Amino acid sequence: MKARTRFRAGPGLRLRDEDAGATPLREQGGKHPRSKEQIKAHERKLTDALTAKIALHQQMLFSQRKQKVLLILQGMDTSGKDGTVRALFSRINPMGLQAAQFKAPTPDEAAHDFLWRIHPHVPGAGDIAIFNRSHYEDVLVPRVQKLIDEKECKRRYAHIADFERMLAETGTVIVKVFLHISKEEQRARLQARLDDPEKQWKFDENDLVQRKRWDDYQDAYERAIAATDADHAPWYVIPADSKVHRNLLIASLLLEVMEDLELSFPETDPRLSKLTVE
Repeated sequence: MKARTRFRAGPGLRLRDEDAGATPLREQGGKHPRSKEQIKAHERKLTDALTAKIALHQQMLFSQRKQKVLLILQGMDTSGKDGTVRALFSRINPMGLQAAQFKAPTPDEAAHDFLWRIHPHVPGAGDIAIFNRSHYEDVLVPRVQKLIDEKECKRRYAHIADFERMLAETGTVIVKVFLHISKEEQRARLQARLDDPEKQWKFDENDLVQRKRWDDYQDAYERAIAATDADHAPWYVIPADSKVHRNLLIASLLLEVMEDLELSFPETDPRLSKLTVE
């Protein structure tokens, strides 16, 4: 089964903690290394092979300068958005890659419509853009904190749907990924940040405040995904309790998307074969 079929957010999505620990590629049969460290090493090797193929496809995408890819990463704090970017795109030519992160709006951003700050960061022809958090923050945080009512939330869903349809109709391939971690895994990762002096800089006390609203955020994600999933802008739910398996799943998904673009390098120019560099 293709990754896009297996992980597509279906109707009636429910974000259950037990699903966050799934390792489907590890569990689908066949021979696998036995120890946990051997399993991790094996999956890192598989991911490296996939990212090398993604890098080749990115070169073709960049050389053609026609299509464009937008990868949106959403998830609770510590779900692995930064780690995913590091793992999957370390081999990508930075000339064809752009990354953007969207946190709380600045006063200037808040003075405009909520999509105003997003549009300048969508990919240009030949580029891959990664959103580490995105326009979906504006139908998640405000909803949970009751800064917008149900009517305004539905209006924003509609605006997002229109925005993404416009991007798709002008050549952008949209891939939206929800990194699904369990509440217990988030607790362990937050504690690890506190316990490691080299990682304390990543800890934000506001994470603990938002953690108290865990169920509200799960509900907000379920509603947002259901309202905005579309064939031209699909949502995929990736179990993310295992970091190495998460990376393998997203690499599999992204390569599948890139391969379906049927990319190639531009045709050679016959005139160039006759030139000699003196």
